[in-house]
Amino acid sequence: QVQVVESGGGLVQAGGSLRLSCAASGRTFSSYVMAWFRQAPGKEREFVAVISWSGGNTNYVDSVKGRFTISRDNAKNTVFLQMNSLKPEDTAVYYCHAVADGRAYWGQGTQVTVSS
Repeated sequence: QVQVVESGGGLVQAGGSLRLSCAASGRTFSSYVMAWFRQAPGKEREFVAVISWSGGNTNYVDSVKGRFTISRDNAKNTVFLQMNSLKPEDTAVYYCHAVADGRAYWGQGTQVTVSS
């Protein structure tokens, strides 16, 4: 069983920045594929960004390309989402997702609110 815990959400004005963190348990974190998803009120959960086990490959939804950066620190079992130039439409609950040994795990989510 892998525990996934997000932190770093909050309220920010449009144009501002936030950095989300996600800590995952387990001795083989360096083998996990990690991703961020988000869910806005009244909408389905959507993919935001993914990073490979080594950090060498990343991918983003078009709406955040050039503004968000996903990274990881395997020594600290942590993945990050740096969010710059935030827009009101980025307001959502952000979820961390881990794929470990063929199983998927979700965190409880962290709220990000961007005011206009």
